[in-house]
Amino acid sequence: MMARPVAGVRNKTLILTLPGSPKGAEENLEAVLPMLAHACQQAAGADSRSLHVGGVGKLEKEAGLKPPTPTTSADSGGLQDTSVHGHHHHSHDHDHSHSHGHGGHSAPKAHTSPSGRGPLSNDPNAGPTRRHRESPYPMLSVSDALNQIYDHTPEPKVVTSPLSESLVGSVLASDVSARESVPAFRASIVDGYAIVASDHALVPSTKGIFPVTAISHAAGSEGETDELRTGEVARITTGAPLPPGATAVVMVEDTTLRSMTDDGKEEKDIEIHTDAIKSGENVREVGSDVKAGEVVMRKGEAITSVGGEFGLLASVGTQEVSVYRRPVVGVLSTGDEIAPHDRPGELRRGEVRDTNRPTLLTAIRGSGFEAVDLGIASDAPGSLEAVLRDAMRSVDVIVTSGGVSMGELDLLKPTIERALGGTIHFGRVSMKPGKPTTFATVPFKPSSSEPGEGGREKRVIFSLPGNPASAVVTFHLFVLPALQKMAGQSEPWGLPKVKVVLGQDVRMDPKRAEYHRVVVTAKADGRLYAASTGFQRSSRIGSFKGANALLCLPAKEGSLAKGESIEALLMGRLLSEL
Repeated sequence: MMARPVAGVRNKTLILTLPGSPKGAEENLEAVLPMLAHACQQAAGADSRSLHVGGVGKLEKEAGLKPPTPTTSADSGGLQDTSVHGHHHHSHDHDHSHSHGHGGHSAPKAHTSPSGRGPLSNDPNAGPTRRHRESPYPMLSVSDALNQIYDHTPEPKVVTSPLSESLVGSVLASDVSARESVPAFRASIVDGYAIVASDHALVPSTKGIFPVTAISHAAGSEGETDELRTGEVARITTGAPLPPGATAVVMVEDTTLRSMTDDGKEEKDIEIHTDAIKSGENVREVGSDVKAGEVVMRKGEAITSVGGEFGLLASVGTQEVSVYRRPVVGVLSTGDEIAPHDRPGELRRGEVRDTNRPTLLTAIRGSGFEAVDLGIASDAPGSLEAVLRDAMRSVDVIVTSGGVSMGELDLLKPTIERALGGTIHFGRVSMKPGKPTTFATVPFKPSSSEPGEGGREKRVIFSLPGNPASAVVTFHLFVLPALQKMAGQSEPWGLPKVKVVLGQDVRMDPKRAEYHRVVVTAKADGRLYAASTGFQRSSRIGSFKGANALLCLPAKEGSLAKGESIEALLMGRLLSEL
């Protein structure tokens, strides 16, 4: 009931916004008055637990309100305690929505028909009188938007790179064959003594007392070791090469020291207590792990930080590999009202701190890609164009936030189309949060192009909404798959999907697919359970605190009940109660 007229809380003051018409102001104020005393108590810092004892029904009864008709539709006014959207929230969070038409407590709705308005220029130099009154971009479904991204994202580029730790996260562009056998010599797999053993009945038994005539500690030692003869042993460590003539290794556990050299520093004779040692026992033969020329990794396989791929490549003598170059991503915030998040001092009137840029930089780097901070661009058309042109010289993908809605200062789309000659493949998506998300490609001619390529490349621009939650959701949903494709990663691109069990009722939006922030936990019954992070307003970055997944809610009337299963996209590590 209070969601529409309440604008927010500053310190302990409750601020209400009412319509400009006398009738509308009166009706809204009358709707709020019964609950105003409770709201003021809440804003003044009263204990929430004691205020809410008895639930919403008790509050309504005290305020003299009629009980609502039970329903699961959007008309229920959020009075169902079990609904995710029905939580009785009095959020004290500040709205981070940028002033490009992104912020609000309820979804904006046009009340006139677009027919008859006629085409209007979106030329930013023509002024607000000639701006679009209706978005010229068709509303795409999420799946159609993803198909546009897959179709128009540039193919990965192949580079040759020396083998180093910087390759972790890269994908191979060609097969890699072993330059060397592993091991390159006959090696011991235990600490013990190299011996001359045989399965032949005429060869003397390996059981008995033998002189220690040599030592083999490791490969690379200078000088040649004399050939080991029957009746002699050589002390050897794990991984060291067998001396010439040796056929097996007996474990140190199967021996006893019998005598030492005169100085007491070395072994002279040892006794072997078993005659069961066979030829080849405890010996790793040449090429038994990998043979020279054998393919050790295939095109399309990734060099991960945990899979041992780097160690494998290093072990077979690999010096350089062909990989798909990972795209470099620039992150730009737009808007004169945006202030750096770390700027000291108080905000000036109308300013908001830039939460999107540091959040997106963190998300990109956490996904394994290089991110470049492009700063904050002014709302002036020429300034925005200059920043974008300069950025395209150093990055492959530009991610912006803000400036993609219908305001007169929302200049990204017209700048991309008119000033940069780019193509906007979609400018609206039927989803919440993130409706104004824009994907575009721009032709670009580098200062030094490769011969034979015509010198033309393609730069990718993702313009994300200014609301913080919208920006993060659309990054994971749209930007990440594009980066993965450009990096040569195999399909499916994007976040991994899992089935989760709802920990509470969740209301759906009848018109748009919704991506609801949740915390997913693995429990003892082997299933994954999802708990909402609370109020899901697109400007509320706090809804991402602790979230490790996004529920994929379809556009549908009604609610999903607690205990039902639904798909979710995993953004981070699962919690565990196992």
